[in-house]
Amino acid sequence: MLSQVCRSGFQSFPQRLLPWVQSTVLSRSRRIQPSAIRHVRSWSNIPFITVPLSRTHGKSFAHRSELKHAKRIVVKLGSAVVTRGDECGLALGRLASIVEQVSVLQNQGREMMLVTSGAVAFGKQRLRHEILLSQSVRQALHSGQNHLKEMAIPVLEARACAAAGQSGLMALYEAMFTQYSICAAQILVTNLDFHDEQKRRNLNGTLHELLRMNIVPIVNTNDAVVPPAEPNSDLQGVNVISVKDNDSLAARLAVEMKTDLLIVLSDVEGLFDSPPGSDDAKLIDIFYPGDQQSVTFGTKSRVGMGGMEAKVKAALWALQGGTSVVIANGTHPKVSGHVITDIVEGKKVGTFFSEVKPAGPTVEQQGEMARSGGRMLATLEPEQRAEIIHHLADLLTDQRDEILLANKKDLEEAEGRLATPLLKRLSLSTSKLNSLAIGLRQIAASSQESVGRVLRRTRIAKDLELEQVTVPIGVLLVIFESRPDCLPQVNTREEVEDLCRLDKMIDLIIPRGSSQLVRDIQKAAKGIPVMGHSEGICHMYVDSEASVDKVTRLVRDSKCEYPAACNALETLLIHRDLLRTPLFDQIIDMLRVEQVKIHAGPKFASYLTFSPSEVKSLRTEYGDLELCIEVVDSVQDAIDHIHKYGSSHTDVIVTENEKTAEFFLQHVDSACVFWNASTRFSDGYRFGLGAEVGISTSRIHARGPVGLEGLLTTKWLLRGQDHVVSDFSEHGSLKYLHENLPIPQRNTN
Repeated sequence: MLSQVCRSGFQSFPQRLLPWVQSTVLSRSRRIQPSAIRHVRSWSNIPFITVPLSRTHGKSFAHRSELKHAKRIVVKLGSAVVTRGDECGLALGRLASIVEQVSVLQNQGREMMLVTSGAVAFGKQRLRHEILLSQSVRQALHSGQNHLKEMAIPVLEARACAAAGQSGLMALYEAMFTQYSICAAQILVTNLDFHDEQKRRNLNGTLHELLRMNIVPIVNTNDAVVPPAEPNSDLQGVNVISVKDNDSLAARLAVEMKTDLLIVLSDVEGLFDSPPGSDDAKLIDIFYPGDQQSVTFGTKSRVGMGGMEAKVKAALWALQGGTSVVIANGTHPKVSGHVITDIVEGKKVGTFFSEVKPAGPTVEQQGEMARSGGRMLATLEPEQRAEIIHHLADLLTDQRDEILLANKKDLEEAEGRLATPLLKRLSLSTSKLNSLAIGLRQIAASSQESVGRVLRRTRIAKDLELEQVTVPIGVLLVIFESRPDCLPQVNTREEVEDLCRLDKMIDLIIPRGSSQLVRDIQKAAKGIPVMGHSEGICHMYVDSEASVDKVTRLVRDSKCEYPAACNALETLLIHRDLLRTPLFDQIIDMLRVEQVKIHAGPKFASYLTFSPSEVKSLRTEYGDLELCIEVVDSVQDAIDHIHKYGSSHTDVIVTENEKTAEFFLQHVDSACVFWNASTRFSDGYRFGLGAEVGISTSRIHARGPVGLEGLLTTKWLLRGQDHVVSDFSEHGSLKYLHENLPIPQRNTN
């Protein structure tokens, strides 16, 4: 039931569970007895997920992707995470989500510990309730009136609130963890427990024993008796940290228990390079020990003892002790339901503290450099752009041997690790390199009149002229999957996901690869348009009036020339009059020679006594030497089939009847529709567009193979002489002319 809360946005607690939890938590002095704890203590009935968790403690993780190997994890819940906005009472839905995430990780075989605030806030709620109840009874007895006077609530002392709230807070946690067959145990500590060697050993032994029995320790400072905070002597190089708040407690506990990961949840996303909320504030993805000088700390949160500065100091101390640290937001309703599990999975959440600083720029810095460089390139003269592109083409041909040797090593390493279609895509040849160089030179030639080309000139009024000119779309994120004939590849999936979030730096994403890659990118993109096609289910319809000589050549080239390509043939539609004819036999014989595995469509299978394996789905992109064959009754039947099962990529008709062909060309709603031509012509290079950057099946902007023209947009240039709109009003002195002006021709010699 608790999991239902987490999926509903944490706005309400489960109605069936709420009365039971309230009665358990709010009843005075009710505590779960040791016998009850022994009864609850059991291994979870949720199956364990096997993950490689063992590692030698002593050095923190260098990268986020390594966090999935964390075995022992401390989660620190700040006061702002645990309490409601009015600071009186607990955020029950949020706590339910946190407990669920901790339980999931515990049931994966990890050792989870909680350091929690909230006792003061929960106690304040209880004491205020008691004071109001007491005052109302006294007033009712002494005033003799039926209505209550306005009652003033005295300021409540924090230690008293903590004493009143600790038992209830723990009872709530026990009730929640019980839903996942997990037992929790409370441990209250003070700074003296860490400085006294005997108490320190006792605490260490207790925690290890609880973890050994699959119990989640819930640790809190004993705020009912805690002494005033000690000075930060630990920050001067002494290997001790004063437990003055739950941030320092969590850091001390993490190092003491040789924890792999400390997750600090607060009400901010992490560390920013300037005050959060300011226009230029940017979240710091990775924080290094030497970076604290460049950070300005703001005020502390609305509740709690510390602030961000205290969290950073505690995090750096834990990092020095060999524990990795992430500071993240645990209050945002859109992310709090999975923030802990996302961090452990290595996703880019909050600020990650690392002792290893990468040599290269971050993805954000790469995006900023691309934006700045793109704006500079857009101002170059056409000859300068062409010279740069020609130089790239020359490098491909001059360094051909080195490139092919490196590709050979890639293929050797990928053997047995990649599927056959991906291996074929990874393969690079001299002809592919030559095609790429030719494509670049085509782009160089067309670039002479691409960017900055005037499309329209209009005289708005006297001395007020408007121009529409072509400009680059902006920064492109082109992602390749085993496509060395395109460009160098992005390094990791984590970096790709990070790039897909840079909606203020990247203008368009073009994924090149499998349909799964395109779908993953479309899902990961946050506010950035994605140009591409999720699938390349290309059809060829063989009409009853098709030429025998043409059909086999077209089918062979479309299916067998490069079956891994997105423009390869996947479904062959045959007019039913061609069954059991020499033409049909020639097609089958050719496919058999080419070792193409045939899958029979439902209609085709019904004509055969012994049919090939019946197709599982008519909407399949094989990407290999496999082909679906289906029978249709007419050209309209073929068109209906294509619209139902195709992907609007490339579809072909083979016929000698011009009228039938034109009907097919006009009625098939795909990006590319051909007559008596191979599907493999659906390519930017073969279209003469230069090196193709993608194929789009969408209907906005570019469609089909996308070359240079598809990467351009326009902007408007207006040149005037102190013109204002009021001059064109009803009583103004000027009138709109809207005259079309001739477009000047550019010299491309």
